Amino acid sequence: MKKILGIFGLLFVVCLITAIFSDRFLTSGNIENLLRRTALFGTISIGAAFVIITSGIDLSIGSLIGVVGVLLPWLMRQHGWSVPASLGMVMLVSLTVGLGHGLLITKLRLQPFIVTLCGLMFYRGLARFIAGDNSQGFGTDYEGLKSLATFPTVFIIMAIIAAIAIIFLNFTIYGRYLMALGRNEQAARFSGINTDRMIIVAYVLCSLLAGVGGVLFALDTSSIQPSNFGSFYELYAIAAAVLGGCSLRGGEGSIIGVIIGAAVMVVLNNSIILLRIPSELEYCIIGAVILAGAIVDELVKRIAASRRAAKQARAAME
Repeated sequence: MKKILGIFGLLFVVCLITAIFSDRFLTSGNIENLLRRTALFGTISIGAAFVIITSGIDLSIGSLIGVVGVLLPWLMRQHGWSVPASLGMVMLVSLTVGLGHGLLITKLRLQPFIVTLCGLMFYRGLARFIAGDNSQGFGTDYEGLKSLATFPTVFIIMAIIAAIAIIFLNFTIYGRYLMALGRNEQAARFSGINTDRMIIVAYVLCSLLAGVGGVLFALDTSSIQPSNFGSFYELYAIAAAVLGGCSLRGGEGSIIGVIIGAAVMVVLNNSIILLRIPSELEYCIIGAVILAGAIVDELVKRIAASRRAAKQARAAME
């Protein structure tokens, strides 16, 4: 709860400063845009949170979004697939990617960093190959489908996903398994938890939500460039999860905190534009935010451990 209040306080400060120095920040159009973008990035950040809770990482989220974003209009417009069939295919691709990551990590004991880093490069290349490096789009034939990415529809979609994720993490045995796995994988295994299965579940959920995000991001834009669509979105997702209370050591996480963290990243990006900060600094700011989150997380861990040790020492002396 303290971490959630802390990140909410950061969000409030960023909003306040931007509102003071820009009269465009509190306009209805800008607020609607912020909520819509928060929903989009919140969706993929929830997926990243599942993996981080297991003490893993997924660097391929942005590239998978690129594959999904290219594949959906490519199937529908160039090959005449129906909307349900196309959506089903991109979700199947996303599920397969997550399953593949999970199996490589659990069965071959490869490091998540290596597996997903290779995925980052492979899926980006695949997206460019599928599209022939040409931009993709839906045109005017699918205006009804594109309404899925409009506010408030996209916000409702994220809210439903968030509610399911909260129930899964906090009110099911499998959520407790994930938390236990992240805190101490060996202890979780000795206690009878099928840790391999839970790791696979985490990566499948992450890729599925990246697929959902890819669909929504694709519908949100008029032109999809296979070379950069979704690039660095994994940074937004990881930063949002870390800021929202997910420890990079694993075993901790709050879905509400993750969504607030996504809002912070979106508002920061919006502030850069409204305050006319050079856009080249965008990723510098994101990197600094991730580093700051990691530093704060480490300091909090050390302070908590020190207090526990001091309390135990006093108890022993009594």
